[in-house]
Amino acid sequence: MDAARRFDPAWNADAFTGHGLSPLFTIEAEAAADVGAREALLDRAMGPKRKRKSSEKLRRGRIPAEGLALVARAADGTLVGTVRLWNVTLGQDGAKALLLGPLAVEPAMKSAGIGSALMKQAVARAASLGHAAILLVGDPDYYVRFGFSAEKTGDLSMPGPFEKHRFLALELREGALDGAAGVLSACGAILAPQRQSHFRRMKASA
Repeated sequence: MDAARRFDPAWNADAFTGHGLSPLFTIEAEAAADVGAREALLDRAMGPKRKRKSSEKLRRGRIPAEGLALVARAADGTLVGTVRLWNVTLGQDGAKALLLGPLAVEPAMKSAGIGSALMKQAVARAASLGHAAILLVGDPDYYVRFGFSAEKTGDLSMPGPFEKHRFLALELREGALDGAAGVLSACGAILAPQRQSHFRRMKASA
C-alpha cells in the first residue's frame, strides 16, 4: 500500500467495515500505564509552552471526567493520539460542563485522521454520558466541523489570558449554555497526593 493511501483516514475507516485491512489506529480508553507515553507525545506535538496555557489551570491536580480520557494506538500498540475532557463549572454557582483538551496527535501521523476520530469519539461519549456542553480553546476553522463555535461563549472566560475568538463551545443539550456567564472553574475530582507522586514519576521516565 502506498504511503498516501496508508495515511488516508478513509482507509482506516475501511478497516473496520470488512475490507480486510489492518487499521492504522484504534481509539480506546486511556490506561494508567499510558501516562509517560502521553506526556512525551504532548511534548512532541505541543512543546513545553503547553503547560503555561490557561486551560492547564483547570486541569492541574484534577482527574479527567469519568470515561472521557481517550487515546489512539497504532497497530503495534504505540500511543499516537490523546484527548481528555474535564469537569468545569461555568461561572460562580453556574451550570456544569466539560472542557476538552489537550487534543494531540503524533506529528508524523497528523494526516491519518486520528484527531478527527478522537474528537468524534469524545463528543459521542460525552453525549451518551449525559453531559450538556463541551468547551475548548482552539482553532475555529478546525473545530467547526465538529459543531463548535463561539456563539455561546461571549459572556464566559478562562481563568487567565486567552484569545476570545478561539474560545468555542458545543451544546450537547439544546439551550444548555443559554445565559452562561463568568469564569470557568475546575470542579472535577482532585488527584490524590499518592497518585500525583506516581504521575510525576511516570512523566519523568517518559
